[in-house]
Amino acid sequence: MGLTVKTTGRGIGREDKILLRSRPEDKVIALAGNPNVGKSTIFNSLTGMKQHTGNWPGKTVSNAQGYCRSEKRGYLLVDLPGTYSLMADSPEEELARDFICFGGADAVLLVCDATCLERNMNLLLQTIETGRPTLLCVNLMDEAESKGIHIDLEKLRESLEIPVVGTVARDRKSRGKILSELDKAFEFPQKRRADYLEYPRQLEQSIKALLPLAGEIEGLSPRFICLRLLLGDEMSGHVGTELAQAAKEQRELLAEGGAGPERLQDMVVSSLVNAGEKICKQAVENSDKGYSRRDRAIDRIVTSRFLGYPMMVALLALVFYLTIKGANYPSQWLSSGLFYIYDQLLRLFQELGAPPWLTGVVVEGAYKTLAWVVSVMLPPMAIFFPLFTLLEDSGYLPRIAYNLDRPFCRCSSCGRQALTMAMGFGCNAAGVVGCRIINSPRERLLAIITNSLVPCNGRFPTIIALISMFLIGGDNVLLSALALTGLIILSVALTLISTKLLAISLLKGESSAFVLELPPYRRPELGKVIVRSVLDRTLFVLGRAAAVAAPAGAVLWLLANMSIGSESMLALLSRLLEPLGKLLGMDGAILLAFVLGFPANEIVLPVAMMIYSAGGSLTELGDLTALRPALEAEGWTAVTALCVMLFSLCHWPCSTTLLTIKKETGSLKWTAVSALLPTAIGVLLCLGVSALGGLII
Repeated sequence: MGLTVKTTGRGIGREDKILLRSRPEDKVIALAGNPNVGKSTIFNSLTGMKQHTGNWPGKTVSNAQGYCRSEKRGYLLVDLPGTYSLMADSPEEELARDFICFGGADAVLLVCDATCLERNMNLLLQTIETGRPTLLCVNLMDEAESKGIHIDLEKLRESLEIPVVGTVARDRKSRGKILSELDKAFEFPQKRRADYLEYPRQLEQSIKALLPLAGEIEGLSPRFICLRLLLGDEMSGHVGTELAQAAKEQRELLAEGGAGPERLQDMVVSSLVNAGEKICKQAVENSDKGYSRRDRAIDRIVTSRFLGYPMMVALLALVFYLTIKGANYPSQWLSSGLFYIYDQLLRLFQELGAPPWLTGVVVEGAYKTLAWVVSVMLPPMAIFFPLFTLLEDSGYLPRIAYNLDRPFCRCSSCGRQALTMAMGFGCNAAGVVGCRIINSPRERLLAIITNSLVPCNGRFPTIIALISMFLIGGDNVLLSALALTGLIILSVALTLISTKLLAISLLKGESSAFVLELPPYRRPELGKVIVRSVLDRTLFVLGRAAAVAAPAGAVLWLLANMSIGSESMLALLSRLLEPLGKLLGMDGAILLAFVLGFPANEIVLPVAMMIYSAGGSLTELGDLTALRPALEAEGWTAVTALCVMLFSLCHWPCSTTLLTIKKETGSLKWTAVSALLPTAIGVLLCLGVSALGGLII
């Protein structure tokens, strides 16, 4: 995709300046870099709490902005999505490129990884070539030192002719060094030819032929403009007709000489790689200490064809074991506290003389449902998300994507879908949003549609309770975790099968290539892991669930207390669904509970118990030993429990997830497909189990 009026970030830059630029002399700084180089840590260090997060206009990719000041001036920092090149092939990379080129950035703060500087040179050299004042921040200097890598910052400064600063992002001293060098970036000559970039003679001749027609556009170097035009970027609205026509003629001449579009791109990339290697040979010394060898040794195990998959399953079982084991007592304590408040609210409404219907809707309906959702969701999420974040920060999650790349490629998708699928275990809505990391629109859509085939945190409590009551037959946490792991493996298999079926039918196409970085193994910072996982993930997901749970509770109470004749609406609806429920190996009450659990999956089992007991509000479940006889009295068997678990595993996504899918895809069609696909799979599984169970019993 070329740089066009529609894809450029000019509007973005202007809106950001109006939003946060406090003085006319403030400078807008584009904070850029490859993924996993500590860019966000530096951003947080520089801006502190003076930050703003939002979405790019017309885009679903989020951005972060912040303000900081040096001794000389103020800076508005715009944290761009991670990118490997200005030759973008994903929405995130397009936005990073467009903001640097046309977003109103006065300079670029480019963060590189000291442990693999050569890989970062591609983006750095392209950024310098734009003509924007650039500061190179060589981050993770402490990790480079531990690996025996020595970087001569002075030689880098001399070779690149830009300010260079070495940092350890977590070190507060780095903040002052960065601001000081950022001031110097505006003192370096801005108009210069990057002599260390030598392109093949054919390309250089074409650039020289265009230079007399090219002027500086929005601070971009004329040489960079000519190069981008030759590579096929139309830059509509930014260059004159004469220059655009001349560039088209030069492209035709190059093609006649054997340098078509792909060959031209290869020329540029080769030149960048060669220049980067030359600079790094002069400035980087690598003694190759044991640390990097240790990384490679670990990778030979965790990415092994024979050991990689068993390790993933074992870690998954361990995470579930810790989640189940650790969530039991906090959930009971939280439930006791919230239902104590429920008793006090009930007494307060009675003392105030509130009408029974108001007490029912607010206390029996909205609050009681909300209390159930919070007490059931919060403890496991508060354990699961930090564990997930620990795996992420340690560097293991990219290895999972690497391991699963082959099976996903066979399904015409890519390994990045494994990461979004893993996010779905916490919350399917979060997993859908995470699909933004997938470059290909087709593969992104495949990941979005199939994400709800893995159970979210809201479905775990029902599945775990039924496993403990009917399949394991006791309070054996280890066996429960293993059984749950088996169901998760089934959900992954269903995801792969569904992805393949979609890829050969509704979404035909070949799997695309993608860059997957295997970052070094790092010791996670426990404090930041807990804060980020609790604040950014747990409370965020819980807040969205609570927002729909309270209104749903009010509706539930009304249905339970509104009657047609002598039969409540809940009982009537349950009776109407009874034939279909029996066909699926369940009954009308549990099927209705799934329908009414659309706003929040956590309330499915309590709603079923409310229907069974003909009560006017959600039933307190108590412990599992008391719940099993109550369910067996309603005709439940092991087959019923298995069908309920399978339907809980595969049915329509919750309301929050469907709204997120509609927002991400902008399509009612794909939102409907996302709801119908897992439901159809769940129906088929239940029909099969019900039929097989009938033959056995």
